Amino acid sequence: MAPPAGTTGAQLGRRQWAFSFALVTSLFFTWGFAYGLLDVLNAHFQTVFGISKLQSTLLQLAYFGAYFVWAPFAGTFMRRVGYKKGIHIGLALYSIGAIFFWPSAKYETYGGFVGSTFVIGCGLSTLEVAANSYISVLGTPQYAAARLNFSQGFQGVASFAGPLIASRWFFTGANATSLGTVQWVYLAVAGLGIALNILFFFCDLPEITEDALAEEIDEVGITDGQGPFWQQYRCIFGFVAQTAYVGAQVTVASFAVNFLVDQGVGIDQSKASQLFSLCQVTFTIGRFVGVLVLNFIDPALLLAFYGFCCSLFCLLVSQLPGYSAVACLFCLFFFESICYPCIFTLGTKNLGLHTKRGSGLIVMGVGGGAWYPPAQGALADKTYTRHSYLVPASGYIAMTLYAAGLVVDQSRKNGFSFRNRDELTANLKRATDNFSPTESLPGDAKGRSSSEKKVSSDELVKVV
Repeated sequence: MAPPAGTTGAQLGRRQWAFSFALVTSLFFTWGFAYGLLDVLNAHFQTVFGISKLQSTLLQLAYFGAYFVWAPFAGTFMRRVGYKKGIHIGLALYSIGAIFFWPSAKYETYGGFVGSTFVIGCGLSTLEVAANSYISVLGTPQYAAARLNFSQGFQGVASFAGPLIASRWFFTGANATSLGTVQWVYLAVAGLGIALNILFFFCDLPEITEDALAEEIDEVGITDGQGPFWQQYRCIFGFVAQTAYVGAQVTVASFAVNFLVDQGVGIDQSKASQLFSLCQVTFTIGRFVGVLVLNFIDPALLLAFYGFCCSLFCLLVSQLPGYSAVACLFCLFFFESICYPCIFTLGTKNLGLHTKRGSGLIVMGVGGGAWYPPAQGALADKTYTRHSYLVPASGYIAMTLYAAGLVVDQSRKNGFSFRNRDELTANLKRATDNFSPTESLPGDAKGRSSSEKKVSSDELVKVV
């Protein structure tokens, strides 16, 4: 099947750009809510089913393992049929998995929850490939990280809504030892997925194709995306960095409730769930702060700084006692905020014809969330939950090395810059300067400046 005809973000008018941006951003709430509930269910199932911390991480293994298995197929599928059909498939799988939480809760089957979580993970990995990639290419590469941070900020809003609901309905009264409310919450989640699927069916979503993206960067002389996919080292190492980072982020959140309870400062599970929700609020605030900062600071440089801070505070969490460690946990959540969107946009930057395949590979890195929690759970069972935070520290260090490598590579090619640069405009200017008066620019390059006027709608994010 031939890919659908399409355009680039630079060719969309202001109103069409804003509508597409808002519509796709609505998807980020869906997996943020599911992810927020998942971390709290981890601790809840330990009580209801009487399982160990290590056994409870089967939920994370299923959820994030689905990303590792399914995301590459989602990327390949969307190369053929486009973003919109990919979103329909993702929302359908998401709703089906949520519906099957009902019989799992009804018959109190932990294996059923694990299987349903895997189906939800397949749906959400499809949505992540579509939504992250679409937002990244919906405008100039200069503000891709800011756009994606802004959209993913709404994922953060949903992430702290999940623990808040859990603290009210999962851990109080008779619900603390039962699964009665779990089934109703996930039926509502399924209803949300179905409603969004119907909305997308009736909405016109402009298709942004890889051919159009490749032409856009070729006309200004950017050759990063040329050559076979296995030579796109920025993307391949981005997959490694994303695997390490998401593994660290997931396992930090997975054991946050256990960590807070085990600190010995009088925090019970209900209060721990509320504090965890405040951690997610801190994360969300950090993401919106990141939107403003990324308008001015180079994304790779900022990612390197945030990665260093994540590594530092994670090590402090593992070593400090009492409320000092709790404070460091809040700082850790703040500095995690921009990492995923920055790795994604940096890893898929200027891929041209490889954009959707590269997006699938970076989202596949979310599968790192399946491997880190069992390692931390095993260490937590043998020692203390606090000491087990040495495991995620390794992931933050790996991410920091990736970001530092990008800074070095960019400095070697274009010189060091503290500020965020517009590569398309800079390359166009160099290409224009290199033409003699007797030569003429290609037609596409001539029309570039007028396209830039349209893409100024993209900088609505900058105004926000």
